[in-house]
Amino acid sequence: METTLTIAKDAPRLSRSPLRFALYFYLKSRWTLAAMFVFEAAQAACTILLPYAIKEIIDAVTLANRTGADIFVTAQDALILFALLNLGIVLFSRASGAMLVLTGPKLRREIRRTLFSYIQHHSHNYFISHFAGSLAARIAEVAMSSMLALWTVAFDFYPLIIKSAVALILLSAASGELALALSLWLGVYIYVSYLLARRCRVYAQDFAEARSLVTGKVVDSVTNLMNAKMFARRQFEEEYLTDYLDHEVDQALRTYWYMEKLRWFQYGAAMVLMVSMVGYALRIWAGGGLTVGEFTMVAGLAIMLIEAARGLSRTFLDFFEHVGNIGDGVSVFVQPHEIVDRPDAAELEVSHGGIEFADVVFAYREGLPVFEHLSVAIEPRQHVGLVGFSGSGKSTFANLILRLFECNSGSIAIDGQDILDVTQDSLRRNISMIPQDPQLFHRSLMENIRYGRLDASDDEVVDAARKAHAHDFILQTEQGYESLVGERGVKLSGGQRQRIAIARAILKDAPILILDEATSSLDSVTEKEIQQGLVHLMQGRTVVVVAHRLSTIAHMDRILVFDQGRIVEDGSHEALLGRDGHYARLWNMQAGGFLPETDQP
Repeated sequence: METTLTIAKDAPRLSRSPLRFALYFYLKSRWTLAAMFVFEAAQAACTILLPYAIKEIIDAVTLANRTGADIFVTAQDALILFALLNLGIVLFSRASGAMLVLTGPKLRREIRRTLFSYIQHHSHNYFISHFAGSLAARIAEVAMSSMLALWTVAFDFYPLIIKSAVALILLSAASGELALALSLWLGVYIYVSYLLARRCRVYAQDFAEARSLVTGKVVDSVTNLMNAKMFARRQFEEEYLTDYLDHEVDQALRTYWYMEKLRWFQYGAAMVLMVSMVGYALRIWAGGGLTVGEFTMVAGLAIMLIEAARGLSRTFLDFFEHVGNIGDGVSVFVQPHEIVDRPDAAELEVSHGGIEFADVVFAYREGLPVFEHLSVAIEPRQHVGLVGFSGSGKSTFANLILRLFECNSGSIAIDGQDILDVTQDSLRRNISMIPQDPQLFHRSLMENIRYGRLDASDDEVVDAARKAHAHDFILQTEQGYESLVGERGVKLSGGQRQRIAIARAILKDAPILILDEATSSLDSVTEKEIQQGLVHLMQGRTVVVVAHRLSTIAHMDRILVFDQGRIVEDGSHEALLGRDGHYARLWNMQAGGFLPETDQP
């Protein structure tokens, strides 16, 4: 019985069982798939009936030779049957192929779309714990494996069942002994093949996991090729990747050698039975128990069925490899959603923008607390700076407001509304966040800025870019606002990416603004220009600014000084300097306008 998962309200309900997971999507195309199975059954029946038609032709020719009748007249019905069966194979196979065309691409699209929808509800912690490249590879592999598993059943297992049933009926009419012998062998052979192939599922899943890991490592190395060049680490990166490639090879060899052992069993067993069946049929024919046509039919049916069954070595292995790939992906994707909206969550309504932390306790890992019983209130439309050494809790404070993480106890409220009682989307719609390392899509500059408000006009986008002092450099790019920025904005400088992020926030026009080292990657001239744009953006809003450069927050209404997860000082710049305490020491310690990482000399 499956464990109940904590799943976001509007997330798809996916099973952690690979087969149930795949069935969830198959049922969405049930009627098309049902038609495909009908056509495949008809094609399989026509195929296995061909030896029967040949038997009828041979018996008709034998009769014509014995009686002196015209061969074509005598064999007319048998020839028509033979022609109709071949026509049926063509028509039914192409009808099945048409269903495949109608179903395959849509099925793959639906699986990829649904998985992407599901993982979007995972928390920030989930994504910093998984390679982006590995996740993307797994999504593609799960979609493809789900489709291939279905095709294996539809075009391999199912036709064999139909062929076996029809063949055994025909054999029973010709020789009950042969039918019994073949049915017993098929039953034992298929069952043993299934048991052996099922053991390969674990190997296949480990192999799929190794492939995804290698993909993630390759993406990570390619993304950081500039680092490798700067540190002359080309050889190191090759050796580092080789270790993971060797691990993938080890998993591949373990899987493939097991497959080879299974094939030896299946091919050997099929060879023995094929020779035995033909020899047995020949003995019965020699004793007058079969006609020439019946002997030909028996031999043909036996060879066709055994050949199809021998293919089960590949089919079973492929099937369980596909199931293993699905299982590997499902184990990564279909996990509980760590942060979900409550069933009765309301929309956040921000009228003033007051923020209050009440007795907040938070730790990223048990035993390593960041905040212990932190309480602080930020007044509506107040501009507050957060300062402190690295690791003191400044960015965590901002992330908790955004509910990227959830506090272990206590509460965070905006305008008196607990953020746990409102939807995450409504919370984040009311907050503009400008991070230290802005994330840009590999899309045009126009699309990246418009991401702040999707219904914004081109003129509004340009106006936001002007206020962020991004308009001039955008016009200097090759295609202006239609220029692509590259993966993660790699075609832009750090300062240019920051200005695009600021333009996006200006366009969003949310009542609460959080700046996390938003001007840290800018030169002093550009910073001064952007500060002017930020002054416009900050007007009438609640603003929280995380800063290492203390000069950027000296004009704030209020400064919160963090030290080891505690707010040790609270006041204006002048008031804090007058106290000659922790903030004054930070102010005096800053080098080139920046704080050192720690207070150690």
